[in-house]
Amino acid sequence: MLTPTSPGRLQAGPCAWKGTSGVRQDDVVSWRVTLKTFSRCAVAFGFFATTALPRAGAAPPQAASAPASSAVQAPSPGDVLRPFEARAIDGSARWVGFEKGSTTVLLFFLSGCPTCHKMIPEWNRAYEHKPPGLTVLGVLMDQEPPGFFVMTSIAFPVVRSPGRAFLQDLKVHRAPLTVRVAPGGKVEDVGLGLLDPIRLGELFRPVKARP
Repeated sequence: MLTPTSPGRLQAGPCAWKGTSGVRQDDVVSWRVTLKTFSRCAVAFGFFATTALPRAGAAPPQAASAPASSAVQAPSPGDVLRPFEARAIDGSARWVGFEKGSTTVLLFFLSGCPTCHKMIPEWNRAYEHKPPGLTVLGVLMDQEPPGFFVMTSIAFPVVRSPGRAFLQDLKVHRAPLTVRVAPGGKVEDVGLGLLDPIRLGELFRPVKARP
C-alpha cells in the first residue's frame, strides 16, 4: 500500500504474513502467473501494493489494505530475541545464537511478496559490502514456488522460518523486514518495508568494539 511521504514521493508498503503453509503445485503455478502480471503492472505505474499470502486452495493473492498503524507489525528496539535453530535451503541445520561478540542482521521476506522482490537486490548489495564481524541471515517466511532460488539472485545465506509460532514470538507479521540484533538477542534497530540505501547502511553499520 502506498503512503505519501512528501510531494512527488511515495513509499512502498510491506507485505502481510498470515501464517499459512501447505502449498499445492497447481496453486503455485497460478500464483506465479498472477504475481508476474501484477508486478509488471506495479512497475509500469510506479507502485507496489500490500499483499497477503493465500491459503492452500484459495484464489490467487489480491491487494490488501494495511492494518491499523497501532497494530504491532515488527519487533522493537530493546526487545530480546531468543536463539533458534532453523533449516537452510539445502536442508542443513543452522543455529542462530546471538553469541557474545557477534552482531546479526536478520532479513525476513516472503517469496510471494512483490515488495520483497524489490528489496532483495538492495540486501544483496549491502551484504556484499558488509563490515567485518557482522553476520547476515535471510529468513524465508513462506514455501517458495519451484525454481524460486534459480530465478531469484540472493547473495546472502537463507534459512526457512521454523514455523508460525516462531514468527509470532518474534512479532514478525509483515515483510520485508530488516532487524539488527546485538549479542544476547537484544534488538538494536528495525527497518520495515522498502528501505533506501542510506537507511540500509545504518542497519548494516560497522560493529563497535565491546569491552
